[in-house]
Amino acid sequence: MSDTHEQAVSLEDIVEARQSMQGVVHQTPLDLSATFSALTGNRVYLKTENWQKTGSFKIRGAFNKLRCLSAEERSRGVIAASAGNHAQGVAYAAAQAGIKASVVMPVGAPVSKVMATKGYGARVILAGEGYDAAYRRAVELQQETGATFVHAFDDQAVIAGQGTIGLEILEVLPELEAVVVPVGGGGLISGVATAIKTLKPDVKILGVQADGAASMAVSVREGAIRELPQAGTIADGIAVKRPGSLTFSIIQGLVDDIVTVPDEDITTAILMLLERSKMIAEGAGAVALAALLTGRLGLSGKRVAAIVSGGNIDVHVISQIIERGLVKAGRFVSMRTVLLDRPGALGRLLSLVASAQANVISITHDRTKPNVPIRQAEVVLSLETRDSEHINQIMELLVREGYCVERL
Repeated sequence: MSDTHEQAVSLEDIVEARQSMQGVVHQTPLDLSATFSALTGNRVYLKTENWQKTGSFKIRGAFNKLRCLSAEERSRGVIAASAGNHAQGVAYAAAQAGIKASVVMPVGAPVSKVMATKGYGARVILAGEGYDAAYRRAVELQQETGATFVHAFDDQAVIAGQGTIGLEILEVLPELEAVVVPVGGGGLISGVATAIKTLKPDVKILGVQADGAASMAVSVREGAIRELPQAGTIADGIAVKRPGSLTFSIIQGLVDDIVTVPDEDITTAILMLLERSKMIAEGAGAVALAALLTGRLGLSGKRVAAIVSGGNIDVHVISQIIERGLVKAGRFVSMRTVLLDRPGALGRLLSLVASAQANVISITHDRTKPNVPIRQAEVVLSLETRDSEHINQIMELLVREGYCVERL
């Protein structure tokens, strides 16, 4: 790697990294999405790193870093800190190279990521409430054990490995005009920007962070590295309180803009990827699309690549996102009413719901609640509906038929 501050990572470093990982790392598809192109007014191509080995792009940087280690460094083993994806990348790469690996992950790391990291053969230590706390503990353990530290983003070899994504995008789409990249500590966008700006300087490099973890956006805006008091977002993979110093320097020189998106927009993007593209993305993997869908990037009529950086999302989180998304879209509703407790009353209510073409998901019929009058029963219906207007039609129908209905 180059030692000059201005050229910390070169195109040659990235090309060498790509050559070294042939047969180890997938060249993931760059898929044109008709749906998201129509919704955003651009030609949107999804770079599907959620289909990468280990479920995210992180295997690229981890593999390249371990490739660069000396025999003596390999013998001491490696240690890393990660919210989950870098952990899996390091664990997988270390297993392939026959190197012992330990990874410190936050106490609240998704169970799926913890189990996958263990499954690749790494020793997992849970410490701290977020990436930054896990990082501090990993540094302590590195000093105690002498293991080689594999940084998640602030490392030349790691950045060069991530930059191979930029080479792949340009190879498939030489007419690229903009690339939208998730940003946490900045390793991914630093590598991608180095590759693309060197080969095609006119391409816009646009970063996206979550509102609740916008450390790089704040740092770039203020011209100096800033550490957030906390970083909280559904996009745990980019929840970094302090960006890297090397990545900050590269981003200052090569990245055109960094915007932020709220968790609500991120969850919408996750749901749309699932429903429209049949694609599973984690929070960090969906932020680029979220920024495009909300128009925050100001792009129109451009050929745009959006990096879907990972798909390692807990199934419980997916279920919550789906449920909230359905409610928001008016495709699921719960409502409460009170019936006379006599034969046929519930049947009549359900007949009216069926006539309105709503599908009953669940029913609770309770005549024992203290606030329900004697000889009456509370009924709570959960319904599958078409949209918000359909919900309004159902409620209006029930009111006309004499029911007092409360939407929950």
